[in-house]
Amino acid sequence: MAAVARPLLTRLSFDASDRPEAQEARARLAAAYGDLPPEDAQVIVALGGDGFMLETLHASLAWGKPIYGMNRGSVGFLMNDYEEDGLLERINAAEQAVIHPLAMTAIDASGQSHTALAINEVSLLRQTRQTAKLRIMIDDKVRMGELVCDGVMVATPAGSTAYNLSAHGPIIPFDAKVLALTPISAFRPRRWRGALLSQDARVCIEVLEAEKRSVSAVADNFEVRDVAEVHISEDRNRRLVMMFDAGRSLEERMLAEQFVV
Repeated sequence: MAAVARPLLTRLSFDASDRPEAQEARARLAAAYGDLPPEDAQVIVALGGDGFMLETLHASLAWGKPIYGMNRGSVGFLMNDYEEDGLLERINAAEQAVIHPLAMTAIDASGQSHTALAINEVSLLRQTRQTAKLRIMIDDKVRMGELVCDGVMVATPAGSTAYNLSAHGPIIPFDAKVLALTPISAFRPRRWRGALLSQDARVCIEVLEAEKRSVSAVADNFEVRDVAEVHISEDRNRRLVMMFDAGRSLEERMLAEQFVV
C-alpha cells in the first residue's frame, strides 16, 4: 500500500518574543514567506528562546497548530537553528514530537480550586524560610507520609531537561511514557532522590502544617500561593505538536543531553 503523502506546508504564521533580534527576524521572515493569522496558518513559527516556545505552546492549545521554533533567544534546547533561507523545505522535512501536558488542580487554603496546564513541570515550592512538609499519594495510596524539603515537582519527558534536571532529576526518553517525581533539596528522608511514575499516574500532594509552612504551586509560569493540596495528572486529551529539523528530533536531543559532561 502506498504511503499517504503529507500535505505541503506553505501557510505560515510568525510569532516572536520581545527581544530585538526576534522582532527583526520576524519582520524579515514575514516579508519573505508571508505572515497569516494563526487560525489560517498550517504552522506557527516561533522566534525566541525556550521560554517563548513554552508561551507559544500554551497559546497553540487554542490554535491547534504545530509549532516550529527557531532560536532567537538565550536558551534554545527546544528550538531549531536560525536560518532564513530554505525555511519551507526545512519545515516540510521536519520531524514531529507530540506532547501531552500535565493538568494541575491546586486547592488553596481558603478552599478555592485553581486549574492550569504545564508542558514542562508542576512544582510545589516553599514560600518562607521554613522547609515544606508534604505528603505524597499516588493513585490514592500514600507513598510518602512526610517529605521535608524545599519542594517537589512532577515533570514531563519534554520538561525533564529543564528545572527537573537542575534538581538532579532524571532525563526521560521522550517515548518512555513515564513522569519524573523529583524532590527539591530533600532534608528528610535525606537520601530520597525521587521516583519514575507511569504516565497514567494520578499524583496528589498534601501540604502538612500549611499555616506555618506555606507552599506555592506552579504549573510552568502559572502560580497559586498558599496551597493546601495539589492534584497532578497527564491530560491525554490535549495534544501539542513541536517540529524539529530532520536528524535533530526531540528524542535525539534528549539522548545527546545525557552524554554532555
